[in-house]
Amino acid sequence: MKQQKILITGAFGQLGTALTEALITKYGSDAIVATDLNIRDEFKCTTIKLDATNIEALDEIVRQQKITQIYHLAAILSAKGEELPLQTWELNNSTFFNVLEVARLNNIKKVFFPSSIAVFGPDARSEQVATDFALHPTTVYGISKVAGEHWARYYNLKYGLDVRCLRYPGLISYQSLPGGGTTDYAVDIFHKAINGQDFVSYLKEDTQLPMLYMDDAIEATLQLMEAPKEAIKTVGYNIQGISFSPVELLTAIQKYIPDFTATYKPDHRQAIAESWPISLDDKPAREEWGWKPKFDLDKMTQEMLNQLEFKKNNSQKLHA
Repeated sequence: MKQQKILITGAFGQLGTALTEALITKYGSDAIVATDLNIRDEFKCTTIKLDATNIEALDEIVRQQKITQIYHLAAILSAKGEELPLQTWELNNSTFFNVLEVARLNNIKKVFFPSSIAVFGPDARSEQVATDFALHPTTVYGISKVAGEHWARYYNLKYGLDVRCLRYPGLISYQSLPGGGTTDYAVDIFHKAINGQDFVSYLKEDTQLPMLYMDDAIEATLQLMEAPKEAIKTVGYNIQGISFSPVELLTAIQKYIPDFTATYKPDHRQAIAESWPISLDDKPAREEWGWKPKFDLDKMTQEMLNQLEFKKNNSQKLHA
């Protein structure tokens, strides 16, 4: 059996950081090639600077490194995307198209594409939204993800390329800072709580959205990519973790930090949040490849606070 050699684009983003570490742990340092536009000396694997809009540079890395799988994570996220709509459309689409073409030309075994709850629109602002619900996004980010799912389906049907997609909810992690998404408040709030700072939410206190702790997101991604090809029945899978509002998250944190408070000053991101589902029906993912989240709101809150406190204490020791 041919050894796996995995290329990751956008390896230094919020999802990329956690997923790259998990892939190194699973497959070993020699099997992973981490790429990004801005790279750091962070991973114990081959790290290469890459502008994923440059198809020749991408193709060269794939050929030289003998890549067998590609995890394409490079993208501009939802909130940032509304500030830079044309750039977001161009970057998000051109980079994925480059990945698909390079994968086709080099007989890549599997491609992973991170889709999003942003594929849905205001008509999906309800609970238990099904995988096959109509996709009517109202953000450039969401439109680019719908286009990505369609291109993935096209390359699968036309060329037999094995492309797999997860529609991630808002992702919550301690490994890196938020990167311009609409659900980033749910990461920022933990940093403010640990550092004793005031927290101002840009969403209304009762705005519920589907969220997922990063450990669960990584587990879902690995499960999907390891599932036998015959188990994969659709291109874009819903995965549901925890749905909560800013005030519900605040209450969960106050269980451990009673004096922590928040104020609410909704901005342009409120309209984006109100165009997304409250929760997702992820029955196909559960039945077809065994998806099941491990973290509820309280378990996630404890883990985030403990990990950020640990990082803070370590940082203070280093600078003492």
